[in-house]
Amino acid sequence: MIEFQVEGMSCQHCVSAVTKAIRALDSAALVEVNLENGRVRVQSQATSERIGSAIVDAGYEVKGNRTIVDA
Repeated sequence: MIEFQVEGMSCQHCVSAVTKAIRALDSAALVEVNLENGRVRVQSQATSERIGSAIVDAGYEVKGNRTIVDA
């Protein structure tokens, strides 16, 4: 799973736009958006670079990402 720090998200429309952009790359992607802390967690076959680019193309700013492992 990859976690992205994303700026510019403020509402459910933003959640929908980010989710749709990521699922356009990988329709089976698991996407969790937390508006409160600006984090987007993604489990996907797509690379972090492609996912980050999709988020940017949707109109949001990616400030960084990290790979996380759920216990």
